[in-house]
Amino acid sequence: MTSRILLVEDDLTLADWVCEYLREQNFIVDHVARGDLVMDAMAKFQPQLVLLDIMLPGLNGIEVCRLIRQESQLPIIMLTARADEFDEVIGLEAGANDYVIKPVRPRALLARITGALKHSAPIETSTQIITHGSLIINGEAKRVTYKNEEVELSTSLFAFLTFLASHAGEVVDRDTVFKALKSREYDGQDRRFDVMLSTLRKIFNDDPQKPQKFKTVWGKGYLFVADAWAE
Repeated sequence: MTSRILLVEDDLTLADWVCEYLREQNFIVDHVARGDLVMDAMAKFQPQLVLLDIMLPGLNGIEVCRLIRQESQLPIIMLTARADEFDEVIGLEAGANDYVIKPVRPRALLARITGALKHSAPIETSTQIITHGSLIINGEAKRVTYKNEEVELSTSLFAFLTFLASHAGEVVDRDTVFKALKSREYDGQDRRFDVMLSTLRKIFNDDPQKPQKFKTVWGKGYLFVADAWAE
């Protein structure tokens, strides 16, 4: 089935070639050039994925991302001209699934879109409930509770937390994480999961003076420490 993509980009030259390229790949593509037009376009076109520029007139991409997340969990890939941590952290925390740094490379963009659509499809095994101490992850409901309180997580953070919790006590390397959650190999530079781990530490008050819930093992990868959740 052909997927429909909403492109939100005010650079009309870039928008034209992205639309043309994706249509050649058999996607249906709709385009708006302002952030304040996105929610109406979402209702009108019902896309399966949004390509969202950060710097937009009307309403910036971060604000738009948050608005979309209030109504939908569809994949959002952000387009940014900035390769710094600010865009990376804020974009992922706002609920973006992925991001692409300009200048956009066609094949890389296609790979990100394909991977995001693949992982947005329903998974039959999502009924699994993972429990570690006071942490409960309900895969079917996409719900996390900690110390009997619900924790709001973006789609990307939920997927990362679930993956780590399902491999508790096991150091998982970055390549394994990228293949599982992004359907591609780690390129040696992408820091998104380092940023997401830092975000999870803040959300769950992972105090470095106490047994850590999450660890980054130098030169190896990430570790979810099951015993640290037994509070």
